[in-house]
Amino acid sequence: MDLTGASAVVTGGASGIGEASARKLAELGARCVIVDLNEEKGTAVANELGGLFAKADVADEDQVQAAVDAAMEMAPLRALVNGAGLGSAGRTVDRNGDPMPLKQFEFVIRVNLIGTFNCIRLAAAAMAKTDPVDADGQRGAIVNMASVAAFDGQTGQNSYSASKGGVVGMTLPIARDLVPLGIRVNTIAPGLIDTPIYGEGEASEKFKARLGESVLFPKRLGSPAELASVVVECITNDYMNAETIRVDGGVRLPPK
Repeated sequence: MDLTGASAVVTGGASGIGEASARKLAELGARCVIVDLNEEKGTAVANELGGLFAKADVADEDQVQAAVDAAMEMAPLRALVNGAGLGSAGRTVDRNGDPMPLKQFEFVIRVNLIGTFNCIRLAAAAMAKTDPVDADGQRGAIVNMASVAAFDGQTGQNSYSASKGGVVGMTLPIARDLVPLGIRVNTIAPGLIDTPIYGEGEASEKFKARLGESVLFPKRLGSPAELASVVVECITNDYMNAETIRVDGGVRLPPK
């Protein structure tokens, strides 16, 4: 799919995988709406790429709809990258016998799973109103971000793994739902990726180096650009549909 003269919505686009994806999409001619809660960084990225910034909670219907509308005003919406997400570690029952607060679990599910679905449904509805771009009737492509934690969830990752497992689980049925509209849906499950979540400084670099030793090959954390290249492949390769792809250097997460 040619993105020249198209628009794209990238959630979590102010940093990390989202930002790297937006940069690659812009290189292919797309005008990006950067959706994030970090207004300063999001605006800077959007301005650099010639796009727009939309401050939005991905689970908020009105805020996401405003971002989608902004994209459609620039150009036909052809791509959505669901890069926004978060984690909150905690055992189901801790060593003192206290249960995890239900609100903690609900918050992660709300952002990672409900937020992803919210963006899919609103972006797909906008794509459905555009003209097909080819003889197959294609109108757009959606890429979700899961995690290897969907399959190898570690101790304390119950809410994160559940949310990312949900993203994996809904990929095929949503792809089937969107067949009549000519919209493809794929999911990427990243492994250990070098994003701002690990912080900065000497201690952070040492921690990341230790993590990298657990990767099969190459023995390092992946870069956002390496993830973004797979995002672009899922969008531009017209035969990629309904798949979940691990991008993880062969890592399999241990219990701890």
